[in-house]
Amino acid sequence: MKSFLDSNNSVNKKLFEDTKEDLKGLTQKLKIGSVATKYLIKIVIPLTAFFGSLQKRENPYFICFSGGQGSGKTTLSEFVQLALQKGLNKRTIGFSIDDIYKTREEREELADSIHPLCKVRGVPGTHDIQLGLDTLDALSKAKSSSFTPIPSFSKPLDQHHPEDTWELFEGRPDFIFFDAWCGGTKPVSKENWKPPMNALEKEEDPEGVWSKWRNEELAGDYQILFNRFDLLLMIKVPSMEHVFESRWLQEQTLAKSISDPELKKKIMTKEEVWKFVMHYERLTRYVLEEMPSLADIVLERDEDFIFFFVKRKIFIP
Repeated sequence: MKSFLDSNNSVNKKLFEDTKEDLKGLTQKLKIGSVATKYLIKIVIPLTAFFGSLQKRENPYFICFSGGQGSGKTTLSEFVQLALQKGLNKRTIGFSIDDIYKTREEREELADSIHPLCKVRGVPGTHDIQLGLDTLDALSKAKSSSFTPIPSFSKPLDQHHPEDTWELFEGRPDFIFFDAWCGGTKPVSKENWKPPMNALEKEEDPEGVWSKWRNEELAGDYQILFNRFDLLLMIKVPSMEHVFESRWLQEQTLAKSISDPELKKKIMTKEEVWKFVMHYERLTRYVLEEMPSLADIVLERDEDFIFFFVKRKIFIP
């Protein structure tokens, strides 16, 4: 039976000393400015120690980091993976639900056959869940000499990177990390269904055709994937408004990483980000209300981007 280790104990102190230079290097690589040492010591290192203390087994642990757009789940996953690799000699690989989008052509077909809003990527129904399951199975069954391609998607180009450029992971990992804004979410019941809740839904989906289609999709293959999670961690932000602010910050960070003038033109304005987030508002509000009771570990992030644990579930492997 395992629980979180005290961030002040000798094991965690040594883990931090062994990995701090690598973690600082990742900060520079991600171009996210300075990361508070307190975040590394109080959040990243205890999580790393906890995962590292889990009993080694033949199949990798499949861990999901869930949270609204821009909540910090992908960044946290990258820090934890690096600390596991450098500090505890664990083999990890991670990918995102954003890496398994359906192609633009597939989404255009959905837009023609179901509703025009189906063209917008990100909501349930716009992901290739089978690709995610196939990747998970390949990694879980890999032999030491196997090479598993890891899906990768370009948001500015709105298409997958060429498959011959995908990362190839050699062998079988100890941990597979998966970040997904809706990871672990259950479909909304008829009793909890609400009428159009923002300008986008009122103007472009007044009958709820698109909203109900998303919910039906969530009830399908997404649950097969989500049921494979060994552990679910949620990052809970204060409100829907903070999801928008975080997503806008994410767009600005993306802009800084792009040098191609043509791709820079595809970066969204603040007004475009606001409309984009409306596509996710219904499910995001539901996630903020319901997910804390479903997640094994809950981190809250306040208005100043300070993280703290509010739920630490004991895990029995």
